[in-house]
Amino acid sequence: MLKLKNMQKENQNYVIGVDGGGTKTEAALADSEGKILKMVKSGPSNLRNAGIDKAVLNICEAIKKLKQEKKIDSIFIGLAAIEEEYRPKKGKIKKEILKRLKNFNRKLEIVSDQSVAFRSGVDETLSHLHLRPAKRGSVTDEKNGIVLISGTGCVCHGWKKGKEAKTSGWGWLNDEGSGFWAGQKGFQAVFKELDERGPKTKITKLIFKEWKLKNKENLLRKIYSKDSILKISLISRIVDEASKMGDKIAISIMKEAGRELANSAKTVTKKLNFKKEVFPIVLIGGMFGSKVVLETVKKEIQKFAPKAKFIQPKVDPVIGAIKLAIENLD
Repeated sequence: MLKLKNMQKENQNYVIGVDGGGTKTEAALADSEGKILKMVKSGPSNLRNAGIDKAVLNICEAIKKLKQEKKIDSIFIGLAAIEEEYRPKKGKIKKEILKRLKNFNRKLEIVSDQSVAFRSGVDETLSHLHLRPAKRGSVTDEKNGIVLISGTGCVCHGWKKGKEAKTSGWGWLNDEGSGFWAGQKGFQAVFKELDERGPKTKITKLIFKEWKLKNKENLLRKIYSKDSILKISLISRIVDEASKMGDKIAISIMKEAGRELANSAKTVTKKLNFKKEVFPIVLIGGMFGSKVVLETVKKEIQKFAPKAKFIQPKVDPVIGAIKLAIENLD
C-alpha cells in the first residue's frame, strides 16, 4: 500500500499559474487535482507599464521560486495588455521566458489576464486553498459569460460559444471607471477647491491627512514624481472614503465610475446577445470594494440584462491560471 502511494506521488503532475498585473505578479504551485501547495509574489508585469524586459524578469522570478519545488508539467500565464498591442510580440515574450527558465520543455501558455480573471470566478469554488469542482450545469460551471475588471485600469471581456467581445482596456488615458480615472477626478476636485474654482470636498482634507502633506506644493511633488500612475490610482480609495462620509463630489465621482463600467458591460452584453439570458458577470478589482461603485454597476446592468448573475470571487485571479494550467495537461 505504501509503495502504491509513493508511485502515485511520483506520477503526480504539477502546474504553475501566474497572474501578471500592474502592481505585482502572483504565482501559485498546485497538483493536478487543484490543491494549492505554495503561492509567491514578485514585482509588476503589466507589459504596458513595466515593458517586456522587466515583465519577463518578474514573471520568471516568481516561477523559479516555485519551479525548484517540483517537476512542472504545465505553466499558464495571464498577462495584462498581451492581447492588445503586445499580441504580435507574444512569441518573443514566450521565447524570452523559456530562455530564462532553462531546460523547461513542458507546456507553457500565455493568455490575457481577462481570461484568467474570468475563470477564477466561474469555474471553481475554493475551500482552504483547495479547488473543488462546481456542479455541472450551474452558473459557476459556465465557460460563457463576462468579466468586468476595474483596478488601476479597467476592461470588460466576454465569451459565448467561441465568440468573443471586448471593450476598454486601452490604458490609463482611456479607462473610464478605473482606479486611475477616479483618482484623477478626485485630484482635479482637490485643486478646484484650492483654486476656488469649485466646491469644497472632504477629499481635500482626507488626502492631506492620509499623505501627511502641509501644502499643495507637497501634493504636487508627490504626484508628479516616480510611480505617478500608481499614486493617482490610490487617490480613488480616498475618494471612496469621502463618499462614505456623504461627500457629494466623491459620491458623484464613484457613481459616474459605476455608470462607465456598466456601459462597458452593456456593450459586450449586446455584442454577445446575452441580454435575455442567464449568464455570469465576474466583477474583479479594487474599485468594486466601493459600495457606491458596486451598487451602481449592478443597478445599471440589471436595467438591460435582468438575468445577469454577479460573481465576486473570494480568490485571487491566479486561481484561474491554475485551472487553465490543469486543463492544459490534457
